[in-house]
Amino acid sequence: MSSSLENRRPRMLTGDRPTGRLHLGHYVGSLANRVRLQRQYESFFIVADLHMLTTRNSPEDIAAVDKNAHSLVLDAISAGIDPAHVTFYLQSGIPEIHELSGLLQSLVTVNRLERVPSLKDMARDAGVEMSLALLAYPVLQSADILSVRANAVPVGKDNFPFVEISRELARRFNGRYGDVFPVPDLVQSDMPSLPGTDGQGKMSKSKGNTIDLQDDAATVRRKVKRMYTDPNRIRADVPGTVEGNPVFDYLDAFDPEPAVVASMKNRYRQGQISDVEVKDRLAASLNAFLDPMRERRAIHDQPGAIEHLLVEGTTRVRSETQQTVLAMKKAMGLTGVWNRINRKAAR
Repeated sequence: MSSSLENRRPRMLTGDRPTGRLHLGHYVGSLANRVRLQRQYESFFIVADLHMLTTRNSPEDIAAVDKNAHSLVLDAISAGIDPAHVTFYLQSGIPEIHELSGLLQSLVTVNRLERVPSLKDMARDAGVEMSLALLAYPVLQSADILSVRANAVPVGKDNFPFVEISRELARRFNGRYGDVFPVPDLVQSDMPSLPGTDGQGKMSKSKGNTIDLQDDAATVRRKVKRMYTDPNRIRADVPGTVEGNPVFDYLDAFDPEPAVVASMKNRYRQGQISDVEVKDRLAASLNAFLDPMRERRAIHDQPGAIEHLLVEGTTRVRSETQQTVLAMKKAMGLTGVWNRINRKAAR
């Protein structure tokens, strides 16, 4: 690998599709890692609106990108991402990403992409057929990662197979044409996955079972009050089940006093504490966790501030991507072809 890559700070890239608000599931799945790692790396955070088009591409979806991009970046900052230390950018503002993706496409087979289980899940959840764009989602995501030659990618479990495709493509390109890319490391979250408030699978915007990072205190209390608990527990003196009870999953993740939570679990199993008391504890814990986010949101939600970050960051990443595409084409010999044709044409 070139000395310029060896001597620079390691880089991290991650991001989200601008389809709505971020929620606590996003926080435990990837945001917490981003916050923890942001100063260990030169960090890039993508607003992946081109990826959104794979499953949500109506005119109404596209018209909402401006608002959702603003919300996404502000959610990330409120969660603890320092805009002075990271680069936020809009994917569709970098047309060269399509060229980079095209240069990678011949290095992966259709059969390999069809083995990525998350793609089928995405199509099923969105109620759409497998389009070419969705099948090629991992290739475009690889282009995002490799465009800034990232060394690390913190993602949730659903994205593990996508990052593995990126690793394979980096190795395959380097092996065939010469070292251009670092092979990115997958950085896993050490926090447990978070179920939805309805107890039915993971927290998901499409299912409406989320607690959003921008929910106010009253909204959090209302959502917690409606949370699924043990359906067989009709009175407070009936022993209840802790396992599979999302209220206790959330307490494990966000309550600052594990000993108190452990005591509540014992009392719940013995029928010595009500669901109301447990939920009151959870609502208080969640609001205490979200209060610093609300304060940061108020500071940074100023007219034009988020948009300025995106314009500045997109300009920088476009320049980076142009340099990466040029390095790829030089390694592949494509610039030589064009130069030879030009010389012949000039004779």
